[in-house]
Amino acid sequence: MEDLGYYNGKYDRIENMTVPMNDRACYFGDGLFEVAYCRNRKIYALSEHMDRLYASAEALGINIPITEEEFSALIYELSAKVDSHEQIIYWQVSRGTAPRNHAPAKGMVANIWVMIRPKVLVDIYTPMKLITVEDTRFFHCNMKTLNLIPTVMASREAEMRGAEEAVFHRGDRVTECAHSNISIITDEGVVKTAPADEMILAGVARAHFINKCHELSIPVVEEPYTVSEMMAAAEVIVTSSGTLCRPACEIDGIPVGGRAPKILKSLQDGLLGDFMKETDI
Repeated sequence: MEDLGYYNGKYDRIENMTVPMNDRACYFGDGLFEVAYCRNRKIYALSEHMDRLYASAEALGINIPITEEEFSALIYELSAKVDSHEQIIYWQVSRGTAPRNHAPAKGMVANIWVMIRPKVLVDIYTPMKLITVEDTRFFHCNMKTLNLIPTVMASREAEMRGAEEAVFHRGDRVTECAHSNISIITDEGVVKTAPADEMILAGVARAHFINKCHELSIPVVEEPYTVSEMMAAAEVIVTSSGTLCRPACEIDGIPVGGRAPKILKSLQDGLLGDFMKETDI
């Protein structure tokens, strides 16, 4: 198959799939999702994505009807049905199906969605253009929920302004990007990244990035930093499952970064090397 959509045991090409109107994802965004990349039929960091999904589901009271191991096996089974061995895999769970009511019914069982499309990892050495956007989201950003209207609006604005990503900030505090985490390298060679509180989603790629800093003896500080600090940083780095570690070259039309190329390249080489090693045949 060229691509694949799956819903509660049924699958077909994505454009042929439908879901019930009473699925709570349709009118409340009542669910969670994850995204990972696959190469050579190996899904990168799948266990970490699954751990986060199930932890968030427990926090929200969403009852996923299969175990993490069974869900992982299902994704591998579906991935094998897609022709390309390089894929982006998206999966989500919604709370369940019931007539529309804000308070969910007791005993609901989650619906399972999976979508798989051919896609290769982007060139992480190509710098990105970013914009800044006031962060107007709620205070549950630490869970990867389906409530993404602010993200959609920010991404649309970024595209209209010729940028690839939008940086959220609450007042002067940088939080994260519309669909990535963001960190900076100071002129002293210290990596700063926002703390993993309710203001951000603690990304799997962010965790790999921090671990790689520790491996390379690069100091890391997990604390809030300001828009001004970001604009003046030696490097601005975007991390996500699809970018791993990409630098920004411009924010709001102003050139940024480019002053710590050796540190940046050591991180990029290390993270890309990990991805290639884990997904080699």
